[in-house]
Amino acid sequence: MNVVPTADTILAAAVQARLDGKAKPPGSLGRIEALALQLALIRGSAEVCADKALLLLCAGDHGLTEAGVSAYPAEVTRAMVATLLAGKASANAFARAVGAEVLVVDAGVAADLPAYPGLLDAKVGRGTANAAVAPAMTLREVESALARGAAIARDRLAEGGFEVLLLGEIGIGNSASAALLMHRLAPAPLADCIGAGAGHDAKGMRRKAAALEAAARRTPATAPREVLAEFGGFEIAMMAGAVLGAAAVRRPVIVDGFIGSAAALAAVRLEPASADYLIFSHRSAEKGHARMLEALEARPLLDLSLRLGEGTGALLALPLVRAAARLLTDVASLDEVLGGEL
Repeated sequence: MNVVPTADTILAAAVQARLDGKAKPPGSLGRIEALALQLALIRGSAEVCADKALLLLCAGDHGLTEAGVSAYPAEVTRAMVATLLAGKASANAFARAVGAEVLVVDAGVAADLPAYPGLLDAKVGRGTANAAVAPAMTLREVESALARGAAIARDRLAEGGFEVLLLGEIGIGNSASAALLMHRLAPAPLADCIGAGAGHDAKGMRRKAAALEAAARRTPATAPREVLAEFGGFEIAMMAGAVLGAAAVRRPVIVDGFIGSAAALAAVRLEPASADYLIFSHRSAEKGHARMLEALEARPLLDLSLRLGEGTGALLALPLVRAAARLLTDVASLDEVLGGEL
């Protein structure tokens, strides 16, 4: 589907030498220097830029909500899409704060959404099936969601001249789907993957765990496409495709929290080289996210006890990515400072 370029080790040595030669002690900017190196390897050049950023917000509904895995009804997905399109959600506020554009994508909302500026109709289906009793998607739907996500990422990055892609999601029940994906693709014991999501009391957590245990018993699937088909959802598969599409055109992808990381995990299991293009914004408060990050060998930039989704963590990490790019392009070398060339 997408050819993901691999890193150039010769370039890595040259960029590291450039960073070490900046007007500062080598390594004194810590992980920002590592991030600058990653950006250069992604672009294939030390001349990087991260000024123009697009948040791709994929929305979808989950049949698992029928089994009581969420504290909120599925209708909240549609309500939150409307809030995002009205510019009144947390993601909108954060996007304005950091200067990122927002595109909402209907990947699989269980309703017909009216046309609206800032909304892209890429619907694969009207919500997934209930994974506790049947596969959430067909393999054909998985392939469609992956392909659409890849095409959206490639096309929008090119058309808008965006240098960075941020991933976000909205979908009641999607922490349940992400937990099942983590269980099979990390892999990890299911009990370690199930968290409170948008909020549950003890009774709700028992109900969620029972539904996910039933889904896990239903199928032994471990291959990434089959796991996506069994457990969903449309928005997660579309985000996984977007990772592959962005990587194919050498753009960094800032991943949000637990659900976004599940999409990234699926993408990496499908195409291991895509891991080099991922920047993990934060460690979520959702149970299981720390272990999922370990499975991805990822070190998140922030730890702010976030658990909202919507790409909010990715947006908060964007200034760090921009700073890392500026380190490469805007900071004088030590030779220039000592030689009086400024």
